[in-house]
Amino acid sequence: MATDGIRPVIVVGTDGSPSSVEALRWALRQAQATGAEVRVVLAWELATSLGYLSEMSDVDWADLARKAVDEAAAAEPDISVPISTEAVIGHPSNVLVEVSKDADLLVVGCRGRGRVRGMMLGSVSDHCTHHAHCPVVVVRSPAPGA
Repeated sequence: MATDGIRPVIVVGTDGSPSSVEALRWALRQAQATGAEVRVVLAWELATSLGYLSEMSDVDWADLARKAVDEAAAAEPDISVPISTEAVIGHPSNVLVEVSKDADLLVVGCRGRGRVRGMMLGSVSDHCTHHAHCPVVVVRSPAPGA
């Protein structure tokens, strides 16, 4: 956590989805306003029981995290803050709670869909709001056409 003379740390969970890219954009704006640095974390867990292990083992997860950062940064061209990316093997809920120990703020997207489900938190954001070691901001994607 930030102390005197050290930049605050905003951790953002991303998976490349529209809601996580919107969360990253929000975090970049917040970092600009507060002098914080942004740490982007992409976490994944391979479901070997589903038989997809061989197909998923060739995915460059770190590259996906960098692409999410590039997409969000392109949408916020006037913002210049220190950004680091990290790809971690593990269930996203658990990974984000763990990295929240060293953060001043955790930012996640909300992946709810539909009229009713869209009003609810996704499982990762719900878990983070209950177990993170720092404040959590859940960012919704803008409504289509907004």
